[in-house]
Amino acid sequence: MTTDLSTLTTAAGRWDGMAKEFHKQELGYKRDVHGISMGQTWIGLSADAANQRFTITLQEFQNAQVEAKAVASLLRDAHAQLTDLRKKIVSARADAVEAGMAVSAEGVVSYDTAKLSDGERTALHHDPDYQQSVRTAVASWQESIDQLVKDVGDADIGVEIALNAVVIDSNISDGTLTGFNGQVHGDIEKYEADAAAAAKETQTSTGGWHSEGKLKLTGLGAGFTVTTDPKYGKEGSVKAYADLFHATAEGTLTNGDWKLAGIADGYGGARATANYGFNDKGVVGKAEASAGLRALAEGRVEYGPYAGVYARAEGFAGAEAGVNAKATKDELTVGAKAFAGAKGTVAGGGEVAGIGVGSTAEGWAGPGAEAWWGYKRDDDGTFRLGGKAGASPILGGAIGVEITVNPDKLSKTVGDAADALGDGVSSVKDSVTNWF
Repeated sequence: MTTDLSTLTTAAGRWDGMAKEFHKQELGYKRDVHGISMGQTWIGLSADAANQRFTITLQEFQNAQVEAKAVASLLRDAHAQLTDLRKKIVSARADAVEAGMAVSAEGVVSYDTAKLSDGERTALHHDPDYQQSVRTAVASWQESIDQLVKDVGDADIGVEIALNAVVIDSNISDGTLTGFNGQVHGDIEKYEADAAAAAKETQTSTGGWHSEGKLKLTGLGAGFTVTTDPKYGKEGSVKAYADLFHATAEGTLTNGDWKLAGIADGYGGARATANYGFNDKGVVGKAEASAGLRALAEGRVEYGPYAGVYARAEGFAGAEAGVNAKATKDELTVGAKAFAGAKGTVAGGGEVAGIGVGSTAEGWAGPGAEAWWGYKRDDDGTFRLGGKAGASPILGGAIGVEITVNPDKLSKTVGDAADALGDGVSSVKDSVTNWF
C-alpha cells in the first residue's frame, strides 16, 4: 500500500533508453564489423566463416533491443495492474468504513463501536440477532478485502513469471544458448498462460500417479565475486568461475505416499572458491578448485516418511583440489583432496523411519588422494555423520559411508505407529516427539 509504483514506469523508461543504445551499437557493428565480410575486399572460406559469426552477433544486438522493449512493456503493464488493484483496495476500505467497520493497516476488519449510539451499544451487548448481523457483516467485508489483497499477490506472481521468462533465449537455433530473447511478449497475461500450459504438460495423472518435471540449461558464463567482511555471522568468500555449460533435468512420480524421483546433471567448466569466518557461529575455512567435466544420475524410491532407497552414479574427468575445516553448532567437518584424471562413482543406500545408511565406492584412473570426516545438520533438520577415504598412485579408488537421521520423519513414524496401536502407547509417542 505504501510502495511507490511510479518506479516501475521510471524503470520502463530506462529500458526503452537501453533499447535505443543497443540500436546505436547495432548500426556501428553492422557498418564497421559485419560489413567487412559483405564486400569484395575479403572473400573466401575465412570471410564466409567470419560472416556467420558476425551475423550471430548482429542478430544479438537486434534481439537485445526486442528484449529491452519487452521488459519496458511488462513493467508498464505491471504498473497499470498494481495501480488499479491498489485503488480497488483503497475503495473497498473506504466503503467498509462508511458501513461502520474499522480496518487496520494490516487489513483486519472489525466492527467500529466508537461511533455507536447508546441504544446501539445496548443492542450489541444484549440482542443476539444484532450480534449475528454484526458478525456476518464483518466476515463479509473481511472476505472482500482478503480477496482483493490476494488479487494483488497473484498479480505480483504474474509479474515475476513474466520477468523471469522474457530474458530466456527461446530460440535454440540462433547460434547462442543464453543470448538475448528475440521472441518475446510484452503482455504479462501471455506469459502466465504459457506457464500454466507448461505446468499442465508436465503434470499428468494416470492411474493415480502424478508427474512433474523441469529442465534447466545454461551456456557460457563467467564471474568473480569477493566478500571481505565476515561480520554478523556471515562468511568471507572469494569465488571465480568459467562455465561452458550446465544442464539439469529433474522428474518425480507421486501416488499417495509413494514417490519416485530422478535427476540427471551435467557440467563443464572451471570453478574456484574460498570461504573463511570466525564469529559467534563458529570457525570456517575452506578452499576448493576444479576444472573438467562432471555427470550425475540419481534415482530414489520413497514411501512417505517411513522408508526409502536410492542409487547414484557419477563421472568426472579433470582435476580438482581442496581443503576444508569447519566447526559450528550445525557442522564439524575436516578434509582434503587432490586428484587429476578420471573417476567413476556408484553409491546407494536406504532409509527406514528417518534413519538411513549409505555407502560410496569410486574407481580412479590418475594420481590423487582424498580423506574427510565429519557431521552436519542440513537445512531440513537431517543429521549426517560419515567419512570417505581414497588413494591412487595411478589406479585406485575410494570408499565412503554415511549415516543420516531425520528427526521429523522419525517422530512422525513413531507417532503414526503409536496412533495405530492405540492410546496405550501414547506416552511413548510423546516422549519420542519431545526428544526432537
